[in-house]
Order: sequence, then structure tokens, then C-alpha cells
Amino acid sequence: MELHAAGGVVAVPYNGSVARLSFGPLTAARVRRWVVEGGFDVLHVHEPLSPSTSLLALWAAQRPVVATFHSANLRSRAMQAAFPLLRPSLEKIAARIAVSEDARRTVVEHVGGDAVVVPNGVFTERFARAARRPEWSGTPERPVVAFVGRLDEPRKGLGVLCAAVPHVRAALPGARFLVAGRGDVQAARAALADPSAVEFLGAVDDDAKRSLLASADVYLAPHTGGESFGIVLVEALAAGAAVVASDLGAFRRVLDDGAHGVLFPTGDAAAAARALVALLADPAERARLARAGQRAAHRYDWSVVAADVLAVYETVRAGEQARSSGEQRRGGG
Repeated sequence: MELHAAGGVVAVPYNGSVARLSFGPLTAARVRRWVVEGGFDVLHVHEPLSPSTSLLALWAAQRPVVATFHSANLRSRAMQAAFPLLRPSLEKIAARIAVSEDARRTVVEHVGGDAVVVPNGVFTERFARAARRPEWSGTPERPVVAFVGRLDEPRKGLGVLCAAVPHVRAALPGARFLVAGRGDVQAARAALADPSAVEFLGAVDDDAKRSLLASADVYLAPHTGGESFGIVLVEALAAGAAVVASDLGAFRRVLDDGAHGVLFPTGDAAAAARALVALLADPAERARLARAGQRAAHRYDWSVVAADVLAVYETVRAGEQARSSGEQRRGGG
């Protein structure tokens, strides 16, 4: 695999998160040169409507393009405004992939046409083999709930977790909450009635994240919106954690409507606390969900996902070859 620098990035708030975009004359020239010199059979871009390198690559493309759409935002004014300007470029796309049914609906609503759903991939075995760390492992008296997410993005739901903590601790005084992620820890602590109940681990590397998920008794995903897939749920399932999650559409689909995890009404901290207390008090149910979740996570393993993506490439190449053969026959006639 080769990596090519396209230029600097600009952070732009979007859909409750921060998009890092790379655009401008220097970036455009580098991307155009890379596309032309690459001579690719298929060019695969992600989020082609974003004003960044994918859109620049789409503009420069002369060969078949596969585009993956990640966003799930059915009321995007930016998409609605940009689509008429981008329509000619989008006609270059030979096949569309959406990472979830929610993302597919966004494609249908804003881009037109349809997309095949191929989820994001996870190296599930790396999570399944992650080492448990004693300092992050729970006991019957001191069970552990883990959360991974940026602290300063409200849609990740840290506020819901903070509001749920007192309810959980009232029933289980020894419960510990481990929070991993970048952001303002002081501001997060200020939202807690009892700061000692939550341990902020800061930003963690991939190995530590896998160990945290493998060590925790329950993984809590209290997100409030803006999620098109829920890859962190797959990671938690693969690591063997029992999962409690808000009932966002993307999360319901990953958890098979509750078959592989416990769902609670989005934004309802009291309901989240009740779900946590019930699961933390029931080791047998946690073990059952953990086993079911690890089995379910395999569908998102890269061995499965990559085969689906390759099938899309092969379909696009076959279509391009058929088109070229047709043009040659017409030219010869």
C-alpha cells in the first residue's frame, strides 16, 4: 500500500461532528496527478459530495468510479444545495456503496438512484484476542461500564452517561465508569454530581481501546444522533462486552433490534441506568449477550466486508468491459 500526501486539512463542524477537509489548488493538482498517473482499473472514493480529496478525485477520474457514502442525514440542506452543482460529476459513479441502511436512505433521498449496503469493516479477531487489564476489569462488587468517544461532541452521549451515573450508583454503589476519548476532562467532570464515580482515561491507542472493551462488564453507547453505522458497537461486541445502547436506527440494526444487546430510548438517562443495573446484576445474561454478540460481529469482519467490496469492483469492471466491447463493435461496423 502506498500513501500520498494531498496537502493540509481544515476542520469544519458538520452533522454534530468535525470533518477534516483538504481542498484548494495544491491539493487538486496533487490528486489529479495521482489519478492520472495511477491508471487504475477502478477508482474508489468515500463521501464524494464532501469538498475534499474524494470530490477532487471524482472530477479527475476517467475510469470507472465506486463511491462509498457514510453519512446518514436525511435533512441535509448542504446536500440539497450542492447536488445540482455536482450532478455532472456524480454521473461518473458506476456503483454506489452505503455503509448502512440509514446511509442508503440518505443516498436515495439526496443523490438519487440506489446503493448496495456494505458495512464498515472491523478486524474482529484483534478485539476477540485483546488482553484483559486487571485495573479495568470488574468484580461483582465493583462492576465496570466503559464508554469510548470524543468528550466534546454532544451527540456521542457523554451527557447521558453523566446523568445516568447517580441512578446506577444508587443501586450499585461500587459501579465504576471508565471513559476513554479526547476532549475537555474538566468540563466533563463538572457535569458529574460525584466525579469520583467516573475515571477519565483520555485518548487511548488501539491496543488500549481493545483491552478496555475486552475488560469491561458492559459497554455503554448513549449516542443521541448522527450515527450512520455504529462501528464502536461492533468493536465492543467483537471484544466480548455486553452492550447497552440508545435505540438509534443504526444501532438497532447492528444489535438486531436487541437480540445482541440491550436498547434504551435515545437520550433517556434513567432508562439507560435501569438497563445497566439490570445487566450488571445478571452475570448469566451478560455472558449470553457477549457470546451472541461475538458471533454477530463476524458479519462485519474484513474477510466478509472485503469480499463484498471486491464483488462490487468486479461488477463495475465487467460492465466497463462490456461497454468497451460494444463501442468497438459499433466502431468496426
